[in-house]
Amino acid sequence: MSDAVASDLHQARRVRAYWDAHIHDLAITRHEVGSPGFFADLDEYHFEKLHHLRRLVEFDGPEGRRVLDVGCGTGVDLVHFARGGAAAIGIDVSEAAIRLAAANLGLQRVAAHLVVGDDQALPFADATFDYVFAHGVVQYTADDRRLVEECRRMLKPGGKAFVQVYNRVSWLSALSRVMRVDLEHADAPVLRTYTHASFRRLLDGFSRVHLVTERFPVKSRLHGGWKGALFNGLFVEAFNALPRRWVSRFGWHLIAICAR
Repeated sequence: MSDAVASDLHQARRVRAYWDAHIHDLAITRHEVGSPGFFADLDEYHFEKLHHLRRLVEFDGPEGRRVLDVGCGTGVDLVHFARGGAAAIGIDVSEAAIRLAAANLGLQRVAAHLVVGDDQALPFADATFDYVFAHGVVQYTADDRRLVEECRRMLKPGGKAFVQVYNRVSWLSALSRVMRVDLEHADAPVLRTYTHASFRRLLDGFSRVHLVTERFPVKSRLHGGWKGALFNGLFVEAFNALPRRWVSRFGWHLIAICAR
């Protein structure tokens, strides 16, 4: 085994181990993990923080269309795809996340197929899916270009991919430095941020790319103390009072809606 291959395998193991121990948004609920209240809190917070998803993501579509949720986590978005009539599949490197996603689907009485798998070599044939959703995963993966190419490879002709990463030149990056508060999952084995230009280069295999900047300040449930009070009580309202055209490029999320 070459040193490069061994290094890749080691990094992949570190990523898997981290996400098994750090389920996303777990800290926002006080309900028992896996309970109805737990999943209700995760869903509420997800769409409170990311309210733009309801506008940008095709949760509803033709009955039976094939949808893949890459890095599905606890299945918050996957549930909505399944409710919309999709033949949905969720894949995640974390066995712990997949177990919670299975519980979530069961409680919501919707069906989707779940897979524990390597996001660097997704176990699906070319041109399999009508819609590939990769939200909050590319920036944490060992090889971002390989993952994006996998998403493109699996799309049917005419299909769409939704790919989200973090914006390097954003309000949250700046605030994190000024306030000396780490970004969420700053201790992950891999955490990348992107400029608009570097993100477009990452997506150069797609025939069409529409780039959207989103994720502007909303009140946080994760941070307390005087910093949390200052953020929730002053910064959120002051920032959102600014004309959006002044700050539209500085959203924390860079989102690409791509066609194969």
